[in-house]
Amino acid sequence: MKEFQKKLSNYEYTTKGSVAVLYALLAAIALNLFWQPGHIYASGVTGIAQIVTTVMGKWLGQEPPVSVIYYALNIPLFIVAWRKISKKFTIFTFITVTLATVAIQLVPVTTLTNDPIICAIFGGAINGFAIGLALKNGISSGGLDIISITIRQATGRNVGAINTILNGMIAFTAGYLFGWQYSFYSLLSIFVTGKVTDLVFTKQQKMQVMIITNKPEAVIESVQDRLRRGITIINDAEGAFKHDKKTILFTVITRYEMHSLEDAMEDADPSAFVSIADNVKILGNFYDPGM
Repeated sequence: MKEFQKKLSNYEYTTKGSVAVLYALLAAIALNLFWQPGHIYASGVTGIAQIVTTVMGKWLGQEPPVSVIYYALNIPLFIVAWRKISKKFTIFTFITVTLATVAIQLVPVTTLTNDPIICAIFGGAINGFAIGLALKNGISSGGLDIISITIRQATGRNVGAINTILNGMIAFTAGYLFGWQYSFYSLLSIFVTGKVTDLVFTKQQKMQVMIITNKPEAVIESVQDRLRRGITIINDAEGAFKHDKKTILFTVITRYEMHSLEDAMEDADPSAFVSIADNVKILGNFYDPGM
């Protein structure tokens, strides 16, 4: 058992490390191949770093590297993550941000197109995919993601929606300082980033499950072996066709757990009727395994 847990832990760390490297590369591509050439301000701390870099360039006559400002802005947020989320999450976030800083510095700024709309859409899509992939695997790109996750744990709101609100403030700041055309294109990119993040990061999407079965005990045991979810039992339900007795089970899972639910039902009662309502709103406590 200990050997299995060790192998599982090694697999988890290898996966997280690989995703961190992939995120760093994608983030650098989004910034240096689309946002910077298109004069678009990115979402999150990356966008704040761009604004700070531009302002310092106007004041000092020479812009400091975006990567350096990006890393410096993330440092106080590591402390928030350490205290509010988890230590393991913070360590992997630190690694991810460090790798992203190096990648941003090494990947050259290259103009693929001068069309700001293309730069906004493709930069946002690439960055949103990178953020969603990182969050799905229990790591973060740092920056405002840390604040978003903290807010999500307290309110249950979608990460992408929270990011859109916070990043909208960044876009308006960029527009006020440097011209409103930059704000509009940046808002488009931020919107795309938020939508793609929500498509990839499915742990936050809640689904209500209704199970009608003749084998309630077997189903409950199978589901709870795989998922940490409460189940509500309604006994003595009656089928209208044969008037046979049924049991109705209610639970709420995340989209991320859908495959585990399917496996549980296949093992316990393949003939059970299962109805799933997508994207339900939850009031009250809902277990979130966190990061």
